[in-house]
Amino acid sequence: MADKRWKIHKFGGSSLADAACFRRVAGILLDYDDSRMGVVVSAMGGMTDALINLAILAEQDDDGFVPALHAIGERYSEVTKSLLEGDTRAAILAAWSKDSGDVVDVLKAIALVKSAPQRSRDVIAGYGEIWSARLLSAFLGQEAPALAGTWIDARNVVVVRDAELGPTVLWPESQSKFDSELASDFTGITIITGFIAADEEGLQTTLGRNGSDHSASIFAALSKASLLTIWTDVDGVMSADPRRVPEAQVIDHLTYNEAMELAYFGAKVIHPKTLGPAIENDIPVIIRNSYNPTHPGSRIEQESMPSENIKGITAISGMALLNLEGSGMIGVPGTADRLFASLKDAGVSVTLISQASSEHSICVAIPQDVAVRARNVVTEVFADELESGQIQSVDVTDAQSIVAVVGDGMAGIPGIAAKFFGTLGRAGVNIHAIAQGSSERNISAVVDSNDATKALRAAHSGFYLSAKTISIGLIGPGTVGAALLRQIEKQSDKLAKDFNLDLRIRAISRSQKMLFADKRINLATWRDDFESSSIDADLDAFEKHLTPDHLPHAVIIDCTASDQISSHYAGWLSRGINVITPNKKAFSDSYSEYEALQQAATEGGSHYFYETTVGAALPVITTLCDLIKTGDEVRSIQGIFSGTLAYLFNVYDGTTPFSEIVRAAKVNGYTEPDPRDDLSGMDVARKLTILAREIGQKIEIGEFPVKNLVPDALRDCSVEEFLEKLPDYDNEIELLFKSAVKESKKLRYVAKLDAEGNASVDLVPIDDAHPFCNINLTDNIVQFETERYSANPLVIQGPGAGPEVTAAGVFADLLRLANFLNTGKGYV
Repeated sequence: MADKRWKIHKFGGSSLADAACFRRVAGILLDYDDSRMGVVVSAMGGMTDALINLAILAEQDDDGFVPALHAIGERYSEVTKSLLEGDTRAAILAAWSKDSGDVVDVLKAIALVKSAPQRSRDVIAGYGEIWSARLLSAFLGQEAPALAGTWIDARNVVVVRDAELGPTVLWPESQSKFDSELASDFTGITIITGFIAADEEGLQTTLGRNGSDHSASIFAALSKASLLTIWTDVDGVMSADPRRVPEAQVIDHLTYNEAMELAYFGAKVIHPKTLGPAIENDIPVIIRNSYNPTHPGSRIEQESMPSENIKGITAISGMALLNLEGSGMIGVPGTADRLFASLKDAGVSVTLISQASSEHSICVAIPQDVAVRARNVVTEVFADELESGQIQSVDVTDAQSIVAVVGDGMAGIPGIAAKFFGTLGRAGVNIHAIAQGSSERNISAVVDSNDATKALRAAHSGFYLSAKTISIGLIGPGTVGAALLRQIEKQSDKLAKDFNLDLRIRAISRSQKMLFADKRINLATWRDDFESSSIDADLDAFEKHLTPDHLPHAVIIDCTASDQISSHYAGWLSRGINVITPNKKAFSDSYSEYEALQQAATEGGSHYFYETTVGAALPVITTLCDLIKTGDEVRSIQGIFSGTLAYLFNVYDGTTPFSEIVRAAKVNGYTEPDPRDDLSGMDVARKLTILAREIGQKIEIGEFPVKNLVPDALRDCSVEEFLEKLPDYDNEIELLFKSAVKESKKLRYVAKLDAEGNASVDLVPIDDAHPFCNINLTDNIVQFETERYSANPLVIQGPGAGPEVTAAGVFADLLRLANFLNTGKGYV
């Protein structure tokens, strides 16, 4: 059953710009099954300005108002002819022709005296709404005769009295007129003119700029409506100005108080006066987009659904800061009263007040265009105090903006102000003054106008996006990097839906070329896009693109083995960019460089994750950190850290020469392109160095023995020559193998470290029963002997190599970083 209570809709000028817009509005209205709808309309887009311009031309005795009015008529006629047919069209055009004659009479009177009184301007400007209402009503009557065809001239209903704060509605008189305008049992759609009203004498007036929204709220109150929907050209109330903050989002729900604060601080889709009658009558207000009617928009009502502490971040520009300062003000009653009285007398509106508890100064934010007048009047009022030195100065700081965070959820929540000011500080924005009301609904900061956009973006990312959005740059989209991109693409929707985690791959770089995207790279087509849209690689440009003001966090994922790339880690970390990598170079180079990384991360407030440098996705480093941070004492670490060497010595049984196993392993992809990179043991040595540093040992590569399985004579030749001549040295491995077999042992390439810092990497015989002798072909395995795990050491075993496994470990590090940034919890 249809709801019998009134529903009021309001369509602004942008929703009624042309014939297509009128059709769209009609379609929206006819889709509703509400039995009683009032539709408040503005003038067609740009019409009010065009009408006011007529008065300006006439005031200047410029007869150009005649062709200007003709142009208005041509536009209206074109839209009318597109929408209406037959007699209906003729009637609407005839009505416009009569109105235009009345407009010309008013314009001639203005031209005669070369002055346009406000009442004359109101009469002329108000025709725009009349023409819109008349046309939409006729079109709806043509399309749905049973539902529509009537319209209300608001001048016959809304009675206002001019007051200091603007037109004030006389509610009893207006209610009486509304009740008599329509039958009590009216059903259907009636169109209502916005913006215009009548005064107590019955003369036409207007409700001022944005008056149509106010009209809609007034009619919602008069009709005792259950809902007011304001249709505009945006999807709702935004969390920030999308022109300045690209990541701005539609706010689903707001309270009246939140909406009033945002409206006061410049949210364009809400006018403060709009909400007054709705608040008094507890009528929900919905802001929706007539160009996107499927979007639910923003709902404003008395109580909002629980949500984020902060609903919106907004700013007022064009401000100046006036500061009255002096020791003579301390403890003297009436100083503030004199200041504000002087500003009131000068017609200066005060937007923000900030006063130190010492009473040494009072600071107010005022419009920039009255700053000089304000300073002069305040200087005059306090002339005696300035001369005597009781007041030191009356200063004005020009070009200021007020940035405010708004939300009912701030009340009683510690740390909101600290977070706000902290985000501005980290963005390099200086704060000149601050203010917060006792309701804790609004925190405002005055900043230089040049910093306003940066401040908005920083505050928005800090509160609205929080740590849930991460700007990601990948260097090295090879086998591991490409696997990582596939994994992120597969999981991104689930992570966004289940955890509100927004992982944005915004840059991918190879050694020569790189690919950028403003929001995110399409991971389904990145290879093709790389071929068609990549640019020359430049790490400085890569970093700059990755760290825009509006995104809260950035991370560079290095999937290369390049020491050239790892040499940039310290710089990135010091500038607040997080780093994730399976690249072992930076963490196993000189200890001084390792310390520099730690210091850089501290300076930049950033983090680095490198779980996959040892054991790929196996939780080796995480487990070691857990042991240390929970107070366990690590006595020794030993392990097999090379999947290649694990494979070689798992397969080697003395029947097939070692050189043939190496050659077959290379063919099957179990070794590096140059097998000597595996056989040298240097990769294992780096991994052991990383683990040693985790337990606080200042170990360096070169300070401990590393068994190099590459014969000295074959270390500098080509890969082909190496493989060709390696059989000449099979005897050495065979002898070691036979010696181990005699002792019922197996050969394993093992890295060892004890608590005293004794380290080694060697090919050693291991008892058959030892865990190291019972692993799968390419497994890595590590054994921690600690104070807690002494009789039965802790063993971690599993695949320690392969692109999918390594990529999964990098992905896990990325999720750890996201969790830490979001909660502040976790090891870094």
